[in-house]
Amino acid sequence: MRDQIIYLDNNATTPIDPRVLDVMMPFLTDNFANASSIHQSGLKAKDAVKAAREDVCKLIGAEQNEVIFTSGATEAINLAIKGVAEQYQSRGNHIITVSTEHSAVLDTCAYLETKGFQITYLPVQPDGLIDLIELRSALTDDTILVSVMYVNNETGVTQPIKEIAALAHEAGALFMSDGTQAVGKIPIDVADLGVDLLSFSGHKFYAPKGIGGLYVRNGIKLPALLHGGGHERGLRSGTLNVPGIVALGAASRIAQKEMLQDAERIVNLRDELELSLLKIPGAFVNGNTSNRLYNVTNICFPGHDANVIIGRLKNIALSNGSACTAAVVEPSHVLQAMGVSNDDAFSAIRFSLGRFNTRDDITATIKALNAITILYPN
Repeated sequence: MRDQIIYLDNNATTPIDPRVLDVMMPFLTDNFANASSIHQSGLKAKDAVKAAREDVCKLIGAEQNEVIFTSGATEAINLAIKGVAEQYQSRGNHIITVSTEHSAVLDTCAYLETKGFQITYLPVQPDGLIDLIELRSALTDDTILVSVMYVNNETGVTQPIKEIAALAHEAGALFMSDGTQAVGKIPIDVADLGVDLLSFSGHKFYAPKGIGGLYVRNGIKLPALLHGGGHERGLRSGTLNVPGIVALGAASRIAQKEMLQDAERIVNLRDELELSLLKIPGAFVNGNTSNRLYNVTNICFPGHDANVIIGRLKNIALSNGSACTAAVVEPSHVLQAMGVSNDDAFSAIRFSLGRFNTRDDITATIKALNAITILYPN
């Protein structure tokens, strides 16, 4: 096997696209000015931020004043959920989310419970999809927000966002979606979907870590999460991360041009990997395979410990769940919510492919997984 690392953990983070890095670097070395400064260098930085914002907005179908730059999706999620809770609590104190959400959403909702808010955690069906009838039943006159992630980070399962948004709006509630695994990977039009708030993070689609954003539909009022300068419509004060913003804009431009061809190529690699690994005795896929992002497969290898397998694959980067909870030695809450047994959940490995994966990567991974399951049978 090759000494080079085979990276199949793109849902945790992606490498920076070299083209993105080329655009970003001048704002780290040459024009490093504060975009709020009025001298020539500052004005150039301001123009670069404006251009990047336009590119990000085009990527998701937003108006130019509807995107707030943040440090990433976690900050955007906190800004959105806590902001709605504070701003609209006079209308009600009920929020609906899903048991398989990212910890950034679940932990924020748990915090709001300590402040007196009522949170409904919708269950999912065995395939990871929510039941729209259950959602409709959960909505009340006190519901101010429904928050459902677009694409699950562990299984790739894609929820029917447009239908969910319509149900929320019928009940007079706002609709938020954690779009972290969707933005930059699939076409998104926030207006067509009916999304009121959408969080995303650049490092999930080939921009650097530390930059992300929140789409806030015009007309929605949120209180500031950070005070001190009035940046980003007064919602997120602080000196703008110009290199990160420029990089996010570049990643957005590339995604707009290449996401469809990326999807066509990557899904073929994913399917080849999945079909081969399912030949390992007992192996099965977690989640709905018809409503799933093209780059992900989450496979259980019953009787095997996923951590042991991952540890023995010295030059292949894989994950046994969300990178944000990888240090926690307990079954995936996503798989548990889907009814997967603890033993099977401990055997689950997420394979998440990306733009730079090759057929050689897939061939080598299949060979390595087969060798390990033969050498270390259950």
